[in-house]
Amino acid sequence: MKSHRKELWFNTPTRRAYLNITRDVEAVLAESGIREGLCLVNAMHISASVFINDDERGLHADFETWLEGLAPHAPVNQYRHNDTGEDNADAHLKRSIMGREVVVAITNGKLDFGPWEQIFYGEFDGRRKKRVLVKIIGE
Repeated sequence: MKSHRKELWFNTPTRRAYLNITRDVEAVLAESGIREGLCLVNAMHISASVFINDDERGLHADFETWLEGLAPHAPVNQYRHNDTGEDNADAHLKRSIMGREVVVAITNGKLDFGPWEQIFYGEFDGRRKKRVLVKIIGE
């Protein structure tokens, strides 16, 4: 069995963003040469997420509204984590809701998605450089 590892780096100009990283992951898969196996994609930061869903602008707006309703950013003094001088407790909660990672099957050298599925990087405390790990194993 072979394995391939690569880090993708992102620096969003806004506090929150949803980036479609499917093509980036497909490029890593192509360079790996692996045709059958599994692809793990995970956010390596505790205030960001990787998830699979539809690439549709209205849905992304719905995520924003839903997440902000569940864990609003302000007022920042509502969170004990922010007593440490941080202002990103909501980002940690949003990451917990949206998830840390995804695993996608690889079949015939392609990511084996269902209809409309795409891989997204969800940023909840941006404006600085963060990484996503892509780890591929297989033959």
